[in-house]
Amino acid sequence: MFTLQIEHSIKDFDMWKAAFDRDPVNRAASGVESHRIGRPVDDAHYVVVELEFAAPEQAEQLLANLKAKVWNSPLAAPSLAGAPQTRIIESAG
Repeated sequence: MFTLQIEHSIKDFDMWKAAFDRDPVNRAASGVESHRIGRPVDDAHYVVVELEFAAPEQAEQLLANLKAKVWNSPLAAPSLAGAPQTRIIESAG
């Protein structure tokens, strides 16, 4: 299992969640098997998203799509504040 982990600051959680729920990159068709959204208990303007994939290539492709189609567009990502930090993690246990 491979996880695309995305962390970033946001302006407003409800606005961010509505944009996430619109799913502009079609997560299911991109190979996302499950996802998890977390928020630090001490920072309401930050999110951590984990997207699970069967293959690392699927995670890499979705990351490329996010960079090309979502994160560079204020219309597609209205609540994004700053550049996301990302990493692809392989399950080790």
